[in-house]
Amino acid sequence: MAKCAICEKGAHFGNNVSHSHRKTPKMWKSNVKSVRVRVAAGATKKMNVCTSCLKSGRVERA
Repeated sequence: MAKCAICEKGAHFGNNVSHSHRKTPKMWKSNVKSVRVRVAAGATKKMNVCTSCLKSGRVERA
């Protein structure tokens, strides 16, 4: 699973807990997209960025 290049957000792990309190493994995946990003001096680079970083304006799309 990819991690965000900006905030390092990735997959989280835990347990699904049923009504009878049985536990099974669970994985929460963050919404990470592969995006062309504008970096220093107008160059572009392909990076894995989460949608919350895109929405907040931490990264500028190319």
